[in-house]
Amino acid sequence: MKPIDFELCLITDRRQVKDEALLPELREALEGGVQAIQLREKDWSDRRIFETGLELRKLTREFGARLFINDRADLAAAVEADGVHLTQSGYSAAEARKIIGDSKYIGVSTHSLEEAARAQEDGADFITFGPVFETPSKRAYGPPVGLDRLSEVTRKIRIPVFAVGGINKENTHAVLDAGAHGIALISGILTATDVRKAAREFISLINERT
Repeated sequence: MKPIDFELCLITDRRQVKDEALLPELREALEGGVQAIQLREKDWSDRRIFETGLELRKLTREFGARLFINDRADLAAAVEADGVHLTQSGYSAAEARKIIGDSKYIGVSTHSLEEAARAQEDGADFITFGPVFETPSKRAYGPPVGLDRLSEVTRKIRIPVFAVGGINKENTHAVLDAGAHGIALISGILTATDVRKAAREFISLINERT
């Protein structure tokens, strides 16, 4: 099992950024301490994902942060990302591994204990689990799973679990206390008035529990 050396992962959503100016906001987030970025723009063309992925690869390397491409192992390999983050509707972790190789990370979005167990069995290095709390971006995945189910998953799954969905400064300690290795979020940072400060505050909250 690969060591997971990050605890704060920022998921992109350009629609939550003023003028869709994604890269400047992501630079500020990295300056504030974000340790990993997941490029997740589902309606983009392959070319745009590739070009933005190359820019983000340079940016994340500048800050020593990890880069993941959402659901596209081929593009993750092409931009030399650290790995791919898979949904339930795309490749399995086992299939993605054949494309990106053993040295890269594979994360998987999960919404139930069964999905989490399958991801682990297929060779995922980590999972996200949620939505833990109510959030507009995750309504398609059903009602919030809550802290009890998060705690059950962290007890029964050996690979690191990142809590996702409605994560904010008020509930970060709760998900970490439930056993989450870290947190993955969008609006808690990207919609903040001061992105750099918001990232710094989340890092401080995480450090209080590690």
